[in-house]
Amino acid sequence: MDPPTGPSLGPHDYDLLVIGGGSGGLAVAKEAAGLRRKVLILDLVAPSPRGTERELGGSSLNMDSIRKYLQQASLLGKAIQHCQAYGWRLKEHVCHSWSELVEGVQEQLKTRSLELKRELKSAGVFYLQARGELVAPHTVEVTGVNGRKRRLTAETVVITTGDRPQYLGVPGDREFCLTSEDLLSLPHPPGRTLVVGGSAEGLECAGFLFGLGLPVTVMPQPDLLPGFDQKMAEKIENHMIVSGVDFLYNCSLAKVEQTEAGSEEVVSGDSAPAPQQASRGRLRVTIISPEGRTKQEDFDTVLLTVGRKAFTSGIGLECVGVQCSQDTGRILVNESDQTSVDHIYAIGSVQHGRPSTTGLSVHAGTLLARRLYRGSSILCDYSNVPTVVLTQLEYASCGLSEEKANLTFGEASVEVYHSYYWPLEWTLPARNKNSCYVKVICNIPDRELVVGVHVMGPNAGDILQGFVAAMKCGLTKQQLDATVGLHPGSAQVLSSLTQTQRMSEALMVRGNC
Repeated sequence: MDPPTGPSLGPHDYDLLVIGGGSGGLAVAKEAAGLRRKVLILDLVAPSPRGTERELGGSSLNMDSIRKYLQQASLLGKAIQHCQAYGWRLKEHVCHSWSELVEGVQEQLKTRSLELKRELKSAGVFYLQARGELVAPHTVEVTGVNGRKRRLTAETVVITTGDRPQYLGVPGDREFCLTSEDLLSLPHPPGRTLVVGGSAEGLECAGFLFGLGLPVTVMPQPDLLPGFDQKMAEKIENHMIVSGVDFLYNCSLAKVEQTEAGSEEVVSGDSAPAPQQASRGRLRVTIISPEGRTKQEDFDTVLLTVGRKAFTSGIGLECVGVQCSQDTGRILVNESDQTSVDHIYAIGSVQHGRPSTTGLSVHAGTLLARRLYRGSSILCDYSNVPTVVLTQLEYASCGLSEEKANLTFGEASVEVYHSYYWPLEWTLPARNKNSCYVKVICNIPDRELVVGVHVMGPNAGDILQGFVAAMKCGLTKQQLDATVGLHPGSAQVLSSLTQTQRMSEALMVRGNC
């Protein structure tokens, strides 16, 4: 393993060295290389405990793609159910092929990884599939896939190692449970699945699997969508329950055992018998009820979605004095994304106390490179960051949750405008009229400044995007009301909100609602 050589613009081997191939790292590297700096990316990520390989681009970029593909697979199944209302007649029985979905998605991820490597090369970024560890100021020990080591120096180092799924530490979790990144490594459909955890990825996976016709049970640990608006979380939960997803509340996972081993697919040669399909194993799960009683249930798959942990251990942060939060293990940074060591920066989900999305990491990485090498002073704005939960009924939000707004400004200063809406395309198949919902949270004393927008419905993320730009410009409720709605689109509901939660609650008290 020989790192690329060549002159840098300073006394070090590289002007910029990025540890980790996450979306923010790719962005800062390409932008810096475009500004004629010598840049190296080190990215060697070990497989998951179940052996799933990780592609270049980091967990956020690759998992975002997987999330969207899986949501679309589920939505297509729902569309087939309702197509007759639009005059379509199916000539044959429709079924889903798990193996074809897995093959297609995995091929797309590999193609995307190759494209990223070509982009790096075209931008002039050096890339090594190697592990980097800080061993001294400005010095990184590089370990290649063959174990060979070499030390390189860099004027500036950026940490973008991302995060990894967490395990619960109960017997059998690493041996028999999957995480979201392992789901598409299964050679067979997951069957009856227990989703442990009510995080965004947990509800997304539960909705996707249920949309494929598989029985799903969700066991929150303990809350649904922690960090999100809790009234919106309840609406998503209600939609899933009405659809048929089971929930186990206030329970905890104690143990997972395998009662029946599965088999992998056997590929035959020309003269061998026909290939045998892979078969699922069987898992027995020990669950502790709210009353402390123990019960056991059998599942085909147990999926852990109990949060993610920053990958900050083993890269030498303590050796050079980079400070991390004792509670989260994430790196402490200032407003410039700079760590406690002047020449070391951190981008993305390794940062402590900040939101993390793929788009935000790319934006932050680009701005960091411009501050370092173009004399820019523009900082990344970590407020009003949009996010989307790709459940079957999509949920997108930007700004404050209702709980956070009440805590920040006081309930008397917060007005919440809200409405259910019925997408026109849902009317012919008579889909549930009271599922889709929006609310706009305003700070009354500050000209009813819009401090939070929440949308639940088809394509919620795309609907929200334009309103994010408006919020960046200081959108008020008066300006929102003055916006002309685009008919017959669903987004127009946001420009015609007249009912507040206070009004709705008063009507309920009087028995008029």
